[in-house]
Amino acid sequence: MNVVDIIAGTMLLAAAILTSYRALAGPNTLDRMIAIDTLIAVSMAGLAVWAAYSGDTTIVPAIVALSLVGFLGSASVTRFRVSDDE
Repeated sequence: MNVVDIIAGTMLLAAAILTSYRALAGPNTLDRMIAIDTLIAVSMAGLAVWAAYSGDTTIVPAIVALSLVGFLGSASVTRFRVSDDE
């Protein structure tokens, strides 16, 4: 189980690094919003891997809270988005 946790953590770290690049270099606001939403999903997966590794179930409410923050953030940006046309 330890090898699986290390592999999952490494893959999530690589995903977070690539997504952070997209968030910083995104050409418009929708690319950045998708990157931030993906970072939230990667952090939720990281917390789930940590909960499986440690056997601690008190992290589950944090995962639920992060999913709510991700949904509300995506919905609010979608609703109040201003176009990027210059």
